[in-house]
Amino acid sequence: MNKLIFFCLLLSSVFLVSHTADDALIDGKAFAKHIQVLASDAFEGRKPFSVGETKTINYLKAEFEKLGLKPGNGKSYFQEVPMVDILSKPAGPLVMKSKNGEISLNYLTDFVAATRRVQDQVKVENSEMVFAGYGIVAPEYGWNDYAGLDVKGKTVLVLVNDPGIVDDKLFKGNTMTYYGRWTYKFEEAARQGAAGVLIIHDTGPASYGWSVVRSGWSKSKLYLQAADDNRSRAAMEGWITLESAKKLFQLAGVKPDVMHEASKKGFKPVPLGVTTSLTIDNETKKSTSHNVMAVLPGTTRANEYVVYTAHWDHLGKGEPINGDSIYNGAADDASGTAAVLEIATAFTKLKKKPARSVVFMVVTAEEQGLLGSEYYCTHPIFPLDKTVADINMDVLQPFGRTKDVIVVGKGQSDLDDYIEAEAKKQDRFTRGEPNPSGGWYFRSDHFNFAKVGVPSLYIENGVISRQHGEDWGKAQKEQFNLYRYHMPTDEYNGKWDLTGIVEDMKLLYEVGHRISNESTFPGWKKGSEFKAARDKMMK
Repeated sequence: MNKLIFFCLLLSSVFLVSHTADDALIDGKAFAKHIQVLASDAFEGRKPFSVGETKTINYLKAEFEKLGLKPGNGKSYFQEVPMVDILSKPAGPLVMKSKNGEISLNYLTDFVAATRRVQDQVKVENSEMVFAGYGIVAPEYGWNDYAGLDVKGKTVLVLVNDPGIVDDKLFKGNTMTYYGRWTYKFEEAARQGAAGVLIIHDTGPASYGWSVVRSGWSKSKLYLQAADDNRSRAAMEGWITLESAKKLFQLAGVKPDVMHEASKKGFKPVPLGVTTSLTIDNETKKSTSHNVMAVLPGTTRANEYVVYTAHWDHLGKGEPINGDSIYNGAADDASGTAAVLEIATAFTKLKKKPARSVVFMVVTAEEQGLLGSEYYCTHPIFPLDKTVADINMDVLQPFGRTKDVIVVGKGQSDLDDYIEAEAKKQDRFTRGEPNPSGGWYFRSDHFNFAKVGVPSLYIENGVISRQHGEDWGKAQKEQFNLYRYHMPTDEYNGKWDLTGIVEDMKLLYEVGHRISNESTFPGWKKGSEFKAARDKMMK
């Protein structure tokens, strides 16, 4: 009995020493060094196609080389991503006319608009306007806002989010589905043949203010190159403010209550008796951006891959705010990029290397619509059926240690169980995002991996601060969303409290380390919309 007790204690001590040794590999020092560089003014906001891109990708390549990591794409650390840069500028106001008169909306203040079409100029002339509710066609929910409606040549006006935001018995309740995303609204309007599509902005359902829309649309935008130069897309895509929408409904003689009626089953589109016109001038440039990737080869299961992702890009230079025109993107997402580098450093220092290969991938053009990860997932370097999991990092916040870990899209995959097990070791607990109506699961690069069937994990900072409590933590997040998100004020400060970020990096390192030494594949949970794609590829 004494020998047995001694043996058990010995095993426990070995495990403790081993775990503590791994734990000590991540201390935030590498993170602080990298984020200070990546978020500096010298990198000019890291916009693709800019001097900032050149500096960023070369910095990442050099750091991967220093760590002794192998190139992720054959002999190269880069994967070329062909894109087109389009600077769209409306030639004048957005004019809307009816028998009752007309209104003119001012660019940036009242509306934003652009085109994906690769041509010098597009015109929408006297296009009939139709209010199409949420602009959704979702057979599985028995919903079709375009039923019986011909919108060819017309401009559709739609609401942001989906009906579940109003009635929790519809769709997934207050958890936004992909049908609620603004990108989907544009895609569906194009499928229906619309000439134009305008989304009504509302801060609550959108989960961000008009300033975010304005800053994102006041500069050039990037798109993946298409064989048809995007002529299959609506000529005009844009947003209008809620106040402008109310003016439009008044011009049409339609009560604004129609926006609430749109959330009821059986809602019928409303022709507005209004026409709209807008000319958009374009400056276009086709070029190539780059995903950056490195790999630590596995020892015994090298043809299976665990992938860590973050996006290196931000918004570059834009409209000055308080005299500052550099959108540094420190939290978004120099933080995730720096975390990938620190976690990569930890893996390279292991005395016993993982059984599976570990890929460290930092992608481009997330801010332009998750383009870098979309391109990778449709042009994968590593076979998707051998890609065990994607662990994504985006917007790590310097709010200190928290009791909770927010798992975005909790309930989707077995990776929830991995993160929960590791969180318990830190005396923390996991939960879903507090505002699932914001559609956060569709707003970072893990989503493209999920769409093709690869189980994907994405966490956010918790909000229950160990030092200041939950109300304080919620206030920090709210202040970031209102005053720093996609603004020049998202800058790195040497006084940041990195203790919470370090804990989150350790969590994600431990999850990846565990998976990299297993032989099983985590899967999607029953009921996940991504399970079918995985099941099909694994047959």
